[in-house]
Order: sequence, then C-alpha cells, then structure tokens
Amino acid sequence: MSQFAVVICAHDSRRWAHLQAAVGSVQRQTLRPHEIVVVVDGNDELFRYAAAELGGVHVVKNHDQPGLGGARNSGISASTSPLIAFLDDDALATDRWLELLSAAYADSDVAGVGGAIEPRWERGRPAWFPPEFDWVVGCTYRGMPERTTEVRNLIGCNMSYRRDVLEALKGFRLGYGCDETELCIRLRQRWPDKKLVYVPDAVASHHVPASRATFGRFLSRCFFEGGSKAVVAHLVGRDRGLASERAYALRTLPLAVSGGANAFIRDGDRSGLPRAGAVVLGFLATAAGYLRGSFSVEESAQRRGWVGGDGSTIRFRERGAAGS
Repeated sequence: MSQFAVVICAHDSRRWAHLQAAVGSVQRQTLRPHEIVVVVDGNDELFRYAAAELGGVHVVKNHDQPGLGGARNSGISASTSPLIAFLDDDALATDRWLELLSAAYADSDVAGVGGAIEPRWERGRPAWFPPEFDWVVGCTYRGMPERTTEVRNLIGCNMSYRRDVLEALKGFRLGYGCDETELCIRLRQRWPDKKLVYVPDAVASHHVPASRATFGRFLSRCFFEGGSKAVVAHLVGRDRGLASERAYALRTLPLAVSGGANAFIRDGDRSGLPRAGAVVLGFLATAAGYLRGSFSVEESAQRRGWVGGDGSTIRFRERGAAGS
C-alpha cells in the first residue's frame, strides 16, 4: 500500500516554472511515487508543452467538469495506484512528504492523510496579514493541530486518499472552493469509523504571489470562502459543515485579536493593531459571504462548479433538510 500516484492539476501557462518545480519536488521523494499525473484544465497550449517537456510524467487533459474538482477527478481516472496524493502546481513537497503520508496508512481505518502547508511569500508576509487567516492563501493556519491527529477535513494543496474510497464516493463534486471539505465530510458520513489524519511533519510549501497578498484580495477571498461554506453546509448539513468553523471563531479568532492588541500595547509592535483589525474584518467578510451564499445557495453552488451525483446536474435537497 505504499504505492502513490501524485496528481498535480494545472491551468495557467504563466505558472509553468512553478509546475516544473512541483514535479521536480515529487521526483526527489525518498519514497518514489509509482506515477505522476499532471492534469491540464482548459489550456491546450499548456497541455502540449507539458506533454513534450515533462519527462517521466503522464500528462492528460481534464475530461470532467471544468475546474479544480473536475481536474482532480480526471487525475484519479488517469492513475492506477492504490493511494492518490494531490499537490498544487505552485507547491513544493519536502523530500519525505510521501514517506510521512504513507506511514499513517498502516492503520486500515485511515481513509486519507494530509500534511502542513507553509506559505512561500513572493515578497514576504505583509505585516498586517494574520497567521490565523493563512487559509485565505491555501495554507495551514494558526489554530490547526501541531501534532499528528485526526481532523474533519484535509487541505487541498497537500492531501491524499485511498483510491477505493475516492472511487466509491465518485470523486469531488465542487469545482472551486471547499471541494476537499465537502468530500471529506461526505466520506465520514458514509463511513463514520474511517479516519482522516493530519501529519504536520509532511510539509509542502505554497507559493503566494504578491497579487494575493493585498488587503482587497484578502477580503474578497474571505467573502468567497464564506459562500463556499454556505454551499457545503447546505449539502452535508450545518452541524457537520460548520463544526470546525465554530470552534475556530470562538477560540482561535478572539486569541488572535487580543494577541495583536497586546503586541501593540505591550511590545510596541505597530503591526499588531492592523493584524487584529484584519482578523475582525476577515471574520465579518467571511460571515457576510456565508449569509449571501445561504440566501442564494443554488447560484453560489453554480459559481463553484457543483455537480450532482450524476456528474452533470445541479440538485439540492429541500432547504428544510439542510440542517440535518
């Protein structure tokens, strides 16, 4: 069961150098992958170039729904290994990444394993950007576990699953935004005794371009992710869909606000108040996105590329069943 397929999804030709580096980091693993699959979503030029230039890699087109979820499903279909790991095209896996993920699968009840994701800021972390909101740039955030433990869901940039589980679930259903969260909750609903394990030592670093480090981008991503949470809550039930978020809002964020204020008052850190303010505004933007998504859940789902169980249509339960 140590045989991994590593799936890397790509769509933007401007990230070619990052894609090359991501593939190189997988090829340097101490536990060599059985296969590497690069899935190109909606970019014929990039597909032709990647197929010609990436040696030892199986390059395929996304034949599923457009978007990241569909591309991941295409990667599942194009691979054969019993374990499937997913890495973003602008991420770099550390050399023992697969080795550390593999160890957790010794437990037959483990259905998926993920690792930590460290931001690799193009121009350095903005002083106002709170670590509690690193999820905005697809990374591990302050408040997540610091040791190996079970979690509700894995993070898409650095995650893996057993093939038979993904195939039984018919893969990802959201094309953009919280697609891995929806899949993980659906997995646990179907098999309550199965485990999803977070291994913080299995690290990948994620490139964060300067364009994603602005305050406007920060707020817009918070709003969008709030809408994504509304869609997930509608699909899988509010109790399951928001359990981790409630704990985060009640425990992690108040500590972040007080920590920023104390840093300003006690230590003279002039970035402390902006960080505290960013936490408050980020939370409000996320809540606003959630409310907006809740009032127009079908539109929000369509914007995020959701497909029903038949792989082609938008289908929702009645609103009265959303909280079940």
